[in-house]
Amino acid sequence: RCQRWVENCRRADLEDKTPDQLNKHYRLCAKHFETSMICRSSPYRTVLRDNAVPTIFDLTSHLNNPHSRHRKRIKELSEDEIRTLKQQKIDEAFERKQATQESNENNEQNTVSEEGGEEQEEKAVPLTLEERENKDYLKSLFEILILMGKQNIPLDGHNVDELPEGIFTSDNFQALLEYRINGGDEVLRKRFEMTAVNLEYCSRTQQKQMLEICENCVREETLREVRDSHFFSIVTDEVVDIAGEEHLPVLVRFVDDSHNLREEFIGFLPYEADPEILAVKFHATITEKWGLNMEYCRGQAYIVSSGFASKMKVVATRLLEKYPQAVYTLCSSCALNVWLAKSVPVVGVSIALGTIEEVCCLFNQSPQLLVELDNTISALFQDNDEKGNELKKICRSHWTGRHDTFEVLVDLLQALVLCLDAVSSDLSVRWNNFIVGRAFVLSSALTDFDFIVTIVIMKNVLSFTRAFGKNLQGQTSDVFFAAGSLTAVLHSLNEVMENIEVYHEFWFEEATNLATKLDVQIKLPGKFRRAQQGNFDPDMTSENYYKEILSVPTVEHIIQELKDIFSEQHLKALKCLSLVPSVMGQLKFNTSEEHHADMFKNDLPNPDTLSAELHCWRIKWKHRGKDIELPATIYEALHLPDIKFFPNVYALLKVLCLLPVMKVENEKYGIGRKRLKAYLKNTLTGQRSSNLALLNINFDIKHDLDLMVDTYIKLYP
Repeated sequence: RCQRWVENCRRADLEDKTPDQLNKHYRLCAKHFETSMICRSSPYRTVLRDNAVPTIFDLTSHLNNPHSRHRKRIKELSEDEIRTLKQQKIDEAFERKQATQESNENNEQNTVSEEGGEEQEEKAVPLTLEERENKDYLKSLFEILILMGKQNIPLDGHNVDELPEGIFTSDNFQALLEYRINGGDEVLRKRFEMTAVNLEYCSRTQQKQMLEICENCVREETLREVRDSHFFSIVTDEVVDIAGEEHLPVLVRFVDDSHNLREEFIGFLPYEADPEILAVKFHATITEKWGLNMEYCRGQAYIVSSGFASKMKVVATRLLEKYPQAVYTLCSSCALNVWLAKSVPVVGVSIALGTIEEVCCLFNQSPQLLVELDNTISALFQDNDEKGNELKKICRSHWTGRHDTFEVLVDLLQALVLCLDAVSSDLSVRWNNFIVGRAFVLSSALTDFDFIVTIVIMKNVLSFTRAFGKNLQGQTSDVFFAAGSLTAVLHSLNEVMENIEVYHEFWFEEATNLATKLDVQIKLPGKFRRAQQGNFDPDMTSENYYKEILSVPTVEHIIQELKDIFSEQHLKALKCLSLVPSVMGQLKFNTSEEHHADMFKNDLPNPDTLSAELHCWRIKWKHRGKDIELPATIYEALHLPDIKFFPNVYALLKVLCLLPVMKVENEKYGIGRKRLKAYLKNTLTGQRSSNLALLNINFDIKHDLDLMVDTYIKLYP
């Protein structure tokens, strides 16, 4: 193709160039080709057909253009030469046309293969009037659906139960469609001008089909970037209710072309009660439906509600069996102690966590309740204003996600109970019935001895991991040194397990003192006594019961969970954080990353030169200028102007920041999770839609309406 172009252009200076050189340095203008030879199936570029050759040249226009007359020295041709060239061009065009027709008969559709898949080329045959009108009609429908998604407008309008019998009212989709018709959309007006006003213009089935296409097209924009970056990590959030069904939100981490670590929401996965089935469907969705190659997955993390932890651990285990480099880690957005508490397989702990969330939610819903709680705290902490003011400040934050949640709760418990009791017993009309009712129920839950002993034991057990977990959410150097302190944490917990009788005795005494302060009776749980019936052991005391049912399994579980989540692979990866210059500086540049980097050897562009490159990297920062600060994070290191001179270091840093335990340094690139939380908070459960949610959360992603229309026509002709 390039040689034919040279011949036609009569560019003697280019005739000795190879096709590769011409392609790189002498790109053709689209104006040199017939329109039928150009495929514009993508909004981002112009693609030439395989048999395209340049045929359109005006060899004399430069003579009349003073601005371009001296740019290129082109030989001026005589009239006979021009006539000969034109005849040659006509003959060649005719031959190409015949060849194209024969090719089209044998292959009706030509495809262009790309990394992410295949895009179908447009046909050269012009559209009929009916086809053009149908495309315009579908484009209008897609525009309405995209608007509804971005603005978080639910598909349904009024509930059927709210309307008198026999009354028809439009849903939100049809209402917007009618509004657009009234606004002058001629395509829609012609389509529906003869349709009865009490009929649906677009069926629910068609709406669902179009929404699925919208969702897939928007998701594909993100997935294309993920594939381009090769490596990624998978993170899931807590199970949520979407229109009555449980779904698992899935996010993906990757480093984009601008060296920014991003965490993007890519969709919901229907939750399965059977963990083995869930693992299979989870893998199938990521690889088959979304087209990601799990061989490039370098991390996985699961933030789960109480009761779901064991099932998601099965998913993680199954993925690790197939993909050993998909390291199972903690997620940076969840405090270690909260994550550990949610994973404890004790029913009492799950109930306590649910109660804590409900209490926090109730007070956050009413500013008046917070003022009432402030007054109660002030009265209780008259002798310690500093402590009281600190607790007031904590109450106005999402304190249930803190590393010291259970410590805060124990300090606040008396104030919470007194405040809720005052609200539930208030005879005035100050509080509405909902708040009064919830206050009564929650006060009863907080004054149950089972709840009190649970939070006290959890507070004491998790105190051994609090500092360790806090460092994991700190600076890069904190994470690096935290990895080295895990052995000490496990040693402390093992020592507790060996002397559990002594430790539990102190914990239970603290719980009984708190219960006495709240005038709560110390007793065995009623459900336990009822279950025993005539077989009740009179020697079974409350202290022994809670040791066997709570303290022992909790400590054992936390020890095992720490070993699982901080596997040898995970710790080796965290040791590689010594690549970050600020960590190097704290270690006096006496580091040895080669040994720990072995697990990423296949991810490096030049593994044979790694040792020499790391030496140069250390020397660069050890002998830096006095006014040059050491980059403190992976984000800063990736954005160094000369980072590409260290290709192996660059590759290692990219993979390291993908680990879910590493926080997204630039908040604007971790906005996907915040938007997900906002959507769930602002949308009623019955009005949630997995399709519209993706459009709403990723509202700033470019969308190709023509691609959506063509896809719909292809799938539903």
